[in-house]
Amino acid sequence: MSISTSHRPAREWLLLVLALILVGGAITPVWQLLGGPQMREELARKWTDERLLRLFIGPEQVLCYLCAVWAGLILQSRYREVLRQRRAFTMDLLPTEEGARILPEDARPLNRKIEQITAGQPLILANMVRLGLGKFAISKSAPDVAEVVRNQADVELSRLIATMATVNYLAWAIPAIGFVGTVRGLGGAFGVRESDILKFTDQAKDQLNIAFDCTLVALVLSLIVMYFLHMVQRAEETLITDAQQYCQEHLLLRLYDPAKDGGI
Repeated sequence: MSISTSHRPAREWLLLVLALILVGGAITPVWQLLGGPQMREELARKWTDERLLRLFIGPEQVLCYLCAVWAGLILQSRYREVLRQRRAFTMDLLPTEEGARILPEDARPLNRKIEQITAGQPLILANMVRLGLGKFAISKSAPDVAEVVRNQADVELSRLIATMATVNYLAWAIPAIGFVGTVRGLGGAFGVRESDILKFTDQAKDQLNIAFDCTLVALVLSLIVMYFLHMVQRAEETLITDAQQYCQEHLLLRLYDPAKDGGI
C-alpha cells in the first residue's frame, strides 16, 4: 500500500542535473579561455601512468579501499533490508475499506491474521501494528495504543542507529588512515639524509607525494562512503516515519471505543 505524503518530495536528482548544467555552463568558457593546449600538455606530462599508479596504489590506499568496500557491502545489505521491510506496506495487515472500524474484540483476531500473513518474518510495520492491537485488546484505549506505537517507533529507530555503528566507524577510519599515510610521508621527507642536493630534493618530493596522495584518496573515499551512509540512513528514517503514518491512518483513526460512543 502506498503512503500518502503531506508535501511534495524534492526531486534531488533533477536538481543535481540542473546544478551540473549551471556549473558546467559557467566553468566551460573559463576553461576554454584560460586552459589552452599548453595547460593540457602540462597536465599530461605530470599525470603519467607511473604517477597515477603511485597515487592509487599504496599500503594506506589499500587499507582505505578495504574499509570503503566493507562499508559499501554493509550499506548495500541495509538498503536491501529497507526494501524488504517496505513490502509489509503491500500486505493486507489491517482493514482499509472506507468507514471500517476496529473494535476491542477485533484486536486479537487481527493479530492472528497478521502472524499468518507475515509468517513470522521480522517486519517493523507488522510489529508496530501487532503491539498496538495487543494494547487495544487489553486497555481498550486509543491514547494508550498511540503511546505504544510511538514508543515502538522510537525503539526501532534507536536500533537502526545503533546497528550503524560499524559503518560510522569505517567512515571515520578512512580519513584517519589517510592521515597516517600523510604523517608517514612527511616523516620520510624530513628524515632524508643526502648530501647531494638533487638526490635530496627528489627523495623529499617522493615522500611528500606519498603524504598528499594518501590524503587525497582517503578524503575522496570518505566523501563517497558518507554520501551512501546518508542515503541509507534517510531511507531507514523514512521507513519508520511511513510506518507511523500507516498506523495513524489505518489503526489509530479506526479504533472504536464503545465507552465513549465513538472512535479516535
